[in-house]
Amino acid sequence: MNEVDRAISRAVSSIPPSPFDGAMKALSTAANHGLLWFAVAAVLGSRRGALRKGAMRGVLAIAGSSLTANAVLKPLLPRRRPAAAELPAYQTIPNPPTSSSFPSGHSASAAAFATAVALESPRTGLVLAPVAAAVAYSRVHVGVHWASDVAAGAAVGTGIALATQRWWPVRPSDEARARPLDSVPELPKGKGLVLISNQRSGDENVDPAAEIEEALPDAVVVRAEPHRDLDEQLDEAVDEHSDTVAAIGVAGGDGTVAAAAAVAGRRGLPLVVVPAGTLNHFARDVGVYDLQEAVDAGGAGQAVAVDLGLVDVHPPKGDSTEVVRTRVFLNTASLGSYPDLVRLREKWQPRMGKWPAFAAALAVVLRRSEPVRVCIDGVWHTVWFLFIGNNPYFPRGFVPAWRPSLDTGLLDARWLRADIRFSRVRAVVGLALGALGHSRVYVQREAPTFDVELEVPGMLATDGEVVEEAGRYTFRVAPDPISVYRRDEDRWTGRDRPYLRA
Repeated sequence: MNEVDRAISRAVSSIPPSPFDGAMKALSTAANHGLLWFAVAAVLGSRRGALRKGAMRGVLAIAGSSLTANAVLKPLLPRRRPAAAELPAYQTIPNPPTSSSFPSGHSASAAAFATAVALESPRTGLVLAPVAAAVAYSRVHVGVHWASDVAAGAAVGTGIALATQRWWPVRPSDEARARPLDSVPELPKGKGLVLISNQRSGDENVDPAAEIEEALPDAVVVRAEPHRDLDEQLDEAVDEHSDTVAAIGVAGGDGTVAAAAAVAGRRGLPLVVVPAGTLNHFARDVGVYDLQEAVDAGGAGQAVAVDLGLVDVHPPKGDSTEVVRTRVFLNTASLGSYPDLVRLREKWQPRMGKWPAFAAALAVVLRRSEPVRVCIDGVWHTVWFLFIGNNPYFPRGFVPAWRPSLDTGLLDARWLRADIRFSRVRAVVGLALGALGHSRVYVQREAPTFDVELEVPGMLATDGEVVEEAGRYTFRVAPDPISVYRRDEDRWTGRDRPYLRA
């Protein structure tokens, strides 16, 4: 290997002087301490979606690869750097590093960032790959690393980036699978649509109703009134236009959409969703990312079948089959400390990223929370929290992140046991190692219904909002799914020809 390294270095040093030397020096210096990649991450992070996730994954990969290369491998495998005297002066950089040559930290960071971004956005990764390769080569060109140092650093960086999937799995598709429906009415320009807009969702200074009225001039757009139940207002609007209404629409976050979905389910009407909340988990799972996609799907009459999650709230005493009320949830329901965990994660997520924020929130919540005694389908357990997902969430054996399907007819129940010694420590360690699913403290089951009784009445949260306090709940999937408008990308002809089928 040494002979090969020296041969490569001699070949590089024999390259005649040119502007290329200055470019390599500038590029190598720009990548010091990962500054080049942090600048690129800042640019990518200004865009939502895959680019922002790629930037966050890239920064995480740089942190891991830099720690591995500089704090672990360099001290363990010391190696002299190439002698500066063997290089022509026009290739060398001032103040070359004096630490161990093996492996190249610059190469590790470059490969880590480019690979991590490619996991989320393959096209962007292809653009960054030549830049990362140039940074890696520049370390040989300016004479501070051997070629084998660069190869080893690139291998370390690539491996660390790929390993981030153990803690932060890559979502294989942007939207969940669901059964297409051909029986929903077309809504050209919103004709036949009664839509309620909740301006309190998302940015309070932005009222989406005006934009919706412009995009759907024939729709009936109702602005939600504060301090009134949203489903009650929507019911009134539908009754008022009962002769013409063909579909129900909603603009807001997950809680607002759940209220409208309850009305749609009761009345057997299809639902148009306009994402106007902060996170819009349900809209993203369905595959509706903005108003234009909702307009396109409604105009083309394209929709999919989506399960509704239901929670029957039972009275404190009396007939076990009696139901006080039934609540709808689209994404998740939870008991115990899980609502606190979600609130902390969402608070820290913009700064830390989803998975680091979840890990930190889990540690804080488990330290503060008290165990809860619950009877799940007739068996008593002591748990820290209970999570119920509408349809199975992925990844299994880990933090629930996304749903591959929206119409399985199953619920996903997960809980952390509190009756095992050091259960909190085990849960945090399992999460940190990406092995929570193999821990005894973690339990996951899938079934159409779950009957849950609490020893002490507890708070129920649905879709991130605390909505109820009771001693017994029955979680189930509604007998019939609702129809939710979603543009069929395989049949859609393009935005320049709205409302036309391919």
